[in-house]
Amino acid sequence: MSSLEDIFSDGGALSAALDGYAPRSQQLELAQAVEAAIQSRRTLVAEAGTGTGKTLAYLVPAVLSGQRVVVSTGTKNLQDQLFHKDIPLLRKALHKPFKALC
Repeated sequence: MSSLEDIFSDGGALSAALDGYAPRSQQLELAQAVEAAIQSRRTLVAEAGTGTGKTLAYLVPAVLSGQRVVVSTGTKNLQDQLFHKDIPLLRKALHKPFKALC
């Protein structure tokens, strides 16, 4: 599987699957922090501004880890976005089978 740098780069997996995708350094940094927390089994509390692409920044390393991950949302709208938009996008972009339940 590609590295986070490759996935989040211009011309990477997300760029190929998402029209208008533009790399954001803050998104990659958040994804790397999430990946490190998953690998070291640490808790991570992170905050990022609007437009960072937070959902993909935490979902990509979660999917790549192959581990069971629980994502808790604060709103039904975000839950719907994850389940109906972001997760299908990642299935297309990453070519990695994974299960997601709502």
